[in-house]
Amino acid sequence: MRRQCALLGLHRSNLYYEPVAENAENLQLLRSIDELYLEHPHLGSRGMVAHLARRSILINRKKMRRMLGILGLQSIAPKPRTTIRAPGQAVYPYLLRGLAITRPNHVWACDITYVPMQRGYLYLVAVMDWFSRHVLAWRLSNSMEVEFCLEALDEALLGGRPEIFNTDQGSQFTSREFTSRLSQASIAISMDGAGRAIDNVMIERLWRTVKYENIYVKDYATGADCHQGLKNYFHYYCRHRPHTSLGLKTPWEAYHSPRRSRC
Repeated sequence: MRRQCALLGLHRSNLYYEPVAENAENLQLLRSIDELYLEHPHLGSRGMVAHLARRSILINRKKMRRMLGILGLQSIAPKPRTTIRAPGQAVYPYLLRGLAITRPNHVWACDITYVPMQRGYLYLVAVMDWFSRHVLAWRLSNSMEVEFCLEALDEALLGGRPEIFNTDQGSQFTSREFTSRLSQASIAISMDGAGRAIDNVMIERLWRTVKYENIYVKDYATGADCHQGLKNYFHYYCRHRPHTSLGLKTPWEAYHSPRRSRC
């Protein structure tokens, strides 16, 4: 075992490490931070600490940074320096600025969000058609590894192909595995500017809707309950929930029988 660790460049203690689940207090804190971010995505760790203090929730900035890392959240305010990424992970330009998106399969968007549960949490990824808001595929995972993002992408591509695919600059989406899937399908890759969640505004609105209409209301106890509940909700969201911006069509109707244009 010592020899294998040496060959892999790993410390032997890594083999015996077992992750410790967050306690109930931290899980409630994660949920409070997530809710606050949905209301004020411009806040950084200092602002988050101050806002929570006014709600009698006391936390220092060091712990706040750790919680934000677990949630995968960062302020949309401009940063003083760009993020340094892992070698080999390319970052692509943002292609949607000033672009009129007037038809299905013109632009797809993808993102990951945090899903709080009674005990623990999961991560949710979704692929959405920008024009119609139709959720083409989604997956749940207990980690932020790229595999569940690839599964959602592959499922979405079974039913169509966009001209442009937009994501943030998360490591899952800048990975070679993910970008190569898009390149092989001759899809133009677009990425938000660093810290600019507003560049992917449609899917950010989707997360707010899903959380306030389903996740926070249901307070899921298990991963199986969460999966079934989200399956039912996404069916309702796509097939039965009319959108004012779609002329009271549902996302499914707008995706399969679109109007010629929309403001």
